[in-house]
Amino acid sequence: MAGTNGPDETGRSGPGKQGGDHRDDDLERRRRNLEASLATRQPDRQERKEGASGATGYGQAMKLSSEFIAGVAVGAGLGWGIDRFAGTSPWGLVVFLLLGFVAGVLNVLRSVGKVAEFGQGSSRGPDARK
Repeated sequence: MAGTNGPDETGRSGPGKQGGDHRDDDLERRRRNLEASLATRQPDRQERKEGASGATGYGQAMKLSSEFIAGVAVGAGLGWGIDRFAGTSPWGLVVFLLLGFVAGVLNVLRSVGKVAEFGQGSSRGPDARK
């Protein structure tokens, strides 16, 4: 019968196999508790960082506005080009300007996270289906 403080099978002295397993279990339990504690605190840190720096909000506003303006500008450019080559003035410009507006709004909503990417399913999550 091997004691907990005597030499083990490898000849090393110190705690026996049972004491080592207990420490490993305790260490694993403490590691899981630490991860759970950090996971609950991470969103709070990110919210404080975003609230503290105005540059982040300004950058987000610039990104969203440029995505919207780009959609409208591309739509207007395509419509003007179609009118120029096909001679359908002003209908190409009107139709593609409206399509560009819709595309710009959709891009902004995707960036904010209110609309799922194409082919990704619902943005509400799997448990929100009712």
